[in-house]
Amino acid sequence: MKIVYFTHSLASCWNHGNAHFLRGVLSELVARGHEVVAYEPEGAWSLANLLADHGEEGLTAWRDSYPELSTTTYTPGTPPEQLTDGADLVIVHEWNDHALVATLGTLRKRGARFTLLFHDTHHRSVSEPESMRAYDLSGYDGVLAFGETLSEIYRTWGWGNRVWTWHEAADLRRFHPPQEEGERQGLVWIGNWGDGERTEELERFLFAPAQDAKLPLDIYGVRYPDAAKATLQRYGIRYHGWAPNAAAPGIFARHLATVHVPRRYYATILPGIPTIRVFEAMACGIPLVSAPWDDAEGLFTPWRDYLVARDGPEMTRHLTALRDDAGLRQSLVKHGLATIKARHTCAHRVDELLAIVAGLHADTPTKEAA
Repeated sequence: MKIVYFTHSLASCWNHGNAHFLRGVLSELVARGHEVVAYEPEGAWSLANLLADHGEEGLTAWRDSYPELSTTTYTPGTPPEQLTDGADLVIVHEWNDHALVATLGTLRKRGARFTLLFHDTHHRSVSEPESMRAYDLSGYDGVLAFGETLSEIYRTWGWGNRVWTWHEAADLRRFHPPQEEGERQGLVWIGNWGDGERTEELERFLFAPAQDAKLPLDIYGVRYPDAAKATLQRYGIRYHGWAPNAAAPGIFARHLATVHVPRRYYATILPGIPTIRVFEAMACGIPLVSAPWDDAEGLFTPWRDYLVARDGPEMTRHLTALRDDAGLRQSLVKHGLATIKARHTCAHRVDELLAIVAGLHADTPTKEAA
């Protein structure tokens, strides 16, 4: 099968977490013998920022870690028929231009033979609903949403049984425990500052508890303004800036534990949707403590796969326990990794995707039947 994916960027993971999952899924599809083509728009925001910060060297980790994948840049004037030529399946990520989304839908309505799916991996359906409703999806066969609460929104918009919950997952080819354990010290958090969506939560559930538990804290990520950097300095936190996602397993392997601090939308009106770092951390064998988050879909088992802190003092207690109790750390690693391997790998998500496409084909009458 020829699969075409329109992404914001496959080459850059600078403030672009969907690239983590997408790389893993496309890599799995290639390993199964499918032809995969990825397109990203000229001047993609994530790639432009990566190049501005790190130059071409910033792409080295992507190129070295995913030699089986490539991405093609297109311009707004590129005919969509050319981009989708010979495709059996076309998936369009929601962080694409409204005009492109509409044009591909028009192609499908005019008889293009590919299956066309829209992929939503963000909170804009609740934070910017007008922008999301402005996408013309009338020609699409269905929607892939990365959480059940998001799927339910699309159902209220009339998609019925043509929306599927398709969670993110870990790429076990790259994300796994170290082959040989070395010395682990302190706490690590890999995440971006963002747009004030969890500023207070980071201080309450990460900065202060790490300090109170006397655990040195390393932070990796981008978009930290001067005020944020000043806050990190005040807490004695070591800030390292951007790290390519391919480096995350090695970073996790040097630390005792990590923390999940969900953005406010995912802690409140979009429960059940974890950041992809939760999947990746568990896959890498590092103990995890989560700030308040409702695992509404039962993706994991709290207290076995990860610990839950309801407030700052409880987070401090958990981090102190992890610092001092090797048995607790080993138990969380064992159960978390087992859950990932059983339910949350990119191979599982490819199985789900192929089943969705097969079901759509089964529901489509043949020309003879029609």
